[in-house]
Amino acid sequence: MRWLIGVAGALWIAVIVWDAFEAIVLPRRVTRRLRPTRLFYRVTWSTWSALARRLAAGGRRETYLSFYGPMSVLLLLAAWALSLIVAFALVQWGLGTRLTAPDGGTLFEYLYLSGETFFTLGLGDIAPTSRVGRAVMVAEAGLGFGFLALVIGYVPVLYQAFSRREIEITLLDARAGSPPSAEALLRSHAGDDLEELAELLDDWERWSAETMESHLSYPVLSYFRSQHDNQSWLAALTTILDTSALVMVGVQGACARQAELTFAMARHAVVDLAQVLRRRPQPAARDRLPRTELRRLRVALAAGAVVLDDSDAAADKLAELRKMYEPYVIALADHLVMPLPAWRAAGHGQHNWRASAWRDD
Repeated sequence: MRWLIGVAGALWIAVIVWDAFEAIVLPRRVTRRLRPTRLFYRVTWSTWSALARRLAAGGRRETYLSFYGPMSVLLLLAAWALSLIVAFALVQWGLGTRLTAPDGGTLFEYLYLSGETFFTLGLGDIAPTSRVGRAVMVAEAGLGFGFLALVIGYVPVLYQAFSRREIEITLLDARAGSPPSAEALLRSHAGDDLEELAELLDDWERWSAETMESHLSYPVLSYFRSQHDNQSWLAALTTILDTSALVMVGVQGACARQAELTFAMARHAVVDLAQVLRRRPQPAARDRLPRTELRRLRVALAAGAVVLDDSDAAADKLAELRKMYEPYVIALADHLVMPLPAWRAAGHGQHNWRASAWRDD
């Protein structure tokens, strides 16, 4: 029985080490279903988000959800460390390693030895007496040292990727409002500023590629919320897709070619992120842009000197483009509890740069 427990401990060490390697070191998407990390996020997020859905939409819910991303990272690292400590203790116990303790050591003393070895404390009050036991202890100390080094390097990488993601989202506030909308974004670039729209879409093409790369390597970033309650990376990406689709359909004088490139990259990002989070595309509970609302959108854009093709062919083309990405962003929004933006600006539009804790203009 002891040998079986020792073998089980060794196998669990291999599983945890490989899982941590895939999550921290391997710079690509992992498609394997049976992973401790995937199980961890499935259980913890389903519980966390279920509680969040009981809260009314607004600041309190967003504050509650904002804790999950950073906290899940710490909990996952702690779960890895605890698993390795228990697994090495089982290996030592399974090998029958005698310790410098009364009666050769109890299971609790094996756990204590494993813990102080993993964290390289070097207290020496309990130690193995056999060569095999000492070899296992050295291996655990080396693994623990390497694990702590990876953790020290892993957390800054996450926050650097998060910071790069949020910069463009913050810059979008003055151009598209908060929450953003395609109408506000196009109206802010009316007239001669349509050339500037091409530069903005070019920036967001690169942003979509960087976000896809970082979030595929570190899927936990998808759960990190933006600084403001009315902003999110998913809402910003959806707004860029909406805007690109309108330009492709036919905005007079706009940059159709750049819109196509940005649309392709942004659509690629939402599809791959839905896949890595294992979210199947799903239809909308209600149409985000029915034909009547599309007519109102055309009128509103025309009032802002943005002329949108009003033919039936243009409406059909827009519907086809929307089918290419909306089912994926809807699935992501439902999973992440992130509201999707409207096509039209609400009222006169809100901008975070105009507001403060004491005054809201």
